[in-house]
Amino acid sequence: MTRRPRASLDLFEQAALASGRVCGIDEAGRGPLAGPVVAAAVILDCARPIDGLRDSKVLSAGRRDELALRIREQAVAFAVAEASVEEIDTLNILQATLLAMRRAVDALQVAAEYALVDGNQMPRLAIPGRAIVAGDALEPAISAASILAKTARDAMMRAFDAQHPGYGFAQHMGYGTPDHLECLHRLGPCLLHRRSFAPVRGLLGGASDAHHVT
Repeated sequence: MTRRPRASLDLFEQAALASGRVCGIDEAGRGPLAGPVVAAAVILDCARPIDGLRDSKVLSAGRRDELALRIREQAVAFAVAEASVEEIDTLNILQATLLAMRRAVDALQVAAEYALVDGNQMPRLAIPGRAIVAGDALEPAISAASILAKTARDAMMRAFDAQHPGYGFAQHMGYGTPDHLECLHRLGPCLLHRRSFAPVRGLLGGASDAHHVT
């Protein structure tokens, strides 16, 4: 992984790096048709580096679970937060994602002094920071947040699968796979489906109220 030379960092980031209070922030679940969007914030311990941190999308499920356990054990602080389906539909997915990120930072057991955020948008935070496109492949703290957000959301979707059987949430995690779309057309949307997303909104246009309250 590469990072900018220290000389090119702003004073806030230099000070936060010196104190060890830089948090990485990432999300999981912006693209699915169902379920919450989940964000994580992580402050890594520079004295206890974790080998193998990568963008969660390039790791196997087993490796993500192993690394998530190590992050939870060895990080200075971490927090996972979410924005609900209702908030996604009310605010839009971008604003709901930024809200989940802010909630994760606010929930850190140790206050961060600077934030590194995956992507090109900064949530409104009480601390300075910067957004980094593809940051989950460049900054270990963002990679750690990516792993925690992904593993936490996957666990949620497996639990939702038992509450809303028939949709296959434990397999596709709410993403718009062919199997999920087939179930959606056959069963109609359930309470986990995002009404503001086009495939769900299209079905609701012709569905009865009784058909989408499972």
